[in-house]
Amino acid sequence: MPPSDELLAIATATKGFMPDDEAAALSEAAQTCGPGLWLEIGTYCGKSTVHLGAAAQAVGADLVTVDHHHGSEENQPGWQWHDASLVDPETGLIDTLPSLRRTLWLAHLEETVTPVVGSTAQVGRWWASPINFLFLDGNHTEEIAQHDYETFARHVVPGGTLAVHDVFPDPADGGAPPWHVVQRAVNSGAFEQISVTGSLRILWRTSGVAFG
Repeated sequence: MPPSDELLAIATATKGFMPDDEAAALSEAAQTCGPGLWLEIGTYCGKSTVHLGAAAQAVGADLVTVDHHHGSEENQPGWQWHDASLVDPETGLIDTLPSLRRTLWLAHLEETVTPVVGSTAQVGRWWASPINFLFLDGNHTEEIAQHDYETFARHVVPGGTLAVHDVFPDPADGGAPPWHVVQRAVNSGAFEQISVTGSLRILWRTSGVAFG
């Protein structure tokens, strides 16, 4: 079941970088997962979180979304995707957490989505819960993209789903690290790619193959 018109309107109005066709594919993939714990890495203002949260609510899952909320490199002053309206006037730093909280309130998802404010390095040190659905859309440097895959994908249960955003095989189209993550996942045998929509890849966690 696709999100309601109201939720789609909220997602559309939320700042973010996910095209509508990729958002629809993400939602559809998430709805095939059953109840359990879902994890989103990279929240920004909550555009994709609305789509995932609505799917989680529909199937009775819980969604955790992790972000330090100070923006990635490309969001900083002087870079292409800088948005001055997201800068805290007191700290001078980007702060997307207030936007996320407002988005979750508007979408009535506060009981389904649990935001965790921190870097993936911080959260990864204590994360131990099995994951039914994992969406990797955080920092796209090689070091952090590989860290996020290594740290969290090992917790995806057999039959669970891994989604990776901003995957571009041609470096001229975008950053290469998410593409390298997908290739690592498939080549390991631990994941099988099942769909491609734009820069979104959906993978299935194979059974009987150790994470590697």
